[in-house]
Amino acid sequence: MQSVIVMNAKGGCGKTTVATNLASYLAAQGRATALFDFDPQGSSSRWQRERSTHNAFVHGVDAFRPPPPGKTRSWQMRLPEGTEFVIIDTPAGFSGYDFESRVAKADIILVPVLPSAIDIHSTADFIRDLLLLGKVRALNKKLGIIANRTKLRTESMHKLERFLETLGIPVVARIRDTQNYVRAAELGLGVHELDQRDAAQDIEPWAQLYEWLGGADLNRAIPGLPAPQISTSSW
Repeated sequence: MQSVIVMNAKGGCGKTTVATNLASYLAAQGRATALFDFDPQGSSSRWQRERSTHNAFVHGVDAFRPPPPGKTRSWQMRLPEGTEFVIIDTPAGFSGYDFESRVAKADIILVPVLPSAIDIHSTADFIRDLLLLGKVRALNKKLGIIANRTKLRTESMHKLERFLETLGIPVVARIRDTQNYVRAAELGLGVHELDQRDAAQDIEPWAQLYEWLGGADLNRAIPGLPAPQISTSSW
């Protein structure tokens, strides 16, 4: 099982967009996927509630909520057996033990960043913390940047590209600035699931990200297996 945490101390950079679209894309590829929402805003959880049973199944966990009365935290955080990917949507801002423990538990860290001066500076500080406090390289964590709401041939985009080049960290996807993501979020869909011709070009970043995560090299899920059983998770 691979745990993928979407993190950035800066709010509004697109963590939920990345988490929900990645989870739905993985599920559509036949990967058994769970989506954990640790953000008290509950955006991923709202997306999950809007999602139709006709779309590829994503196991959702409202991890920011306490367990229901009479239930334990471990029951609340349980996973379907055979889960291949756990996607973790996080709130803005991390500190101390919580930050370090989340990094330590993750296999892959994705950092969304917007092409604005404020976001670039904030993300630079956050990546510094990942490297120094989180020790992502010492712990052999896989770290990737996602450039969000990109518009080609703009000065802000050029600044973002120059900033990313200085990090020595791969840009694993570039998400264009489009209302398709807003429409998909309202419907509980990934952008790749929209039935619109103009959304076709938005599939490529998720295919690229899937390949970076392992893609075709991963063992494929076998269709026709019985419904998964429930196991517990350390998340």
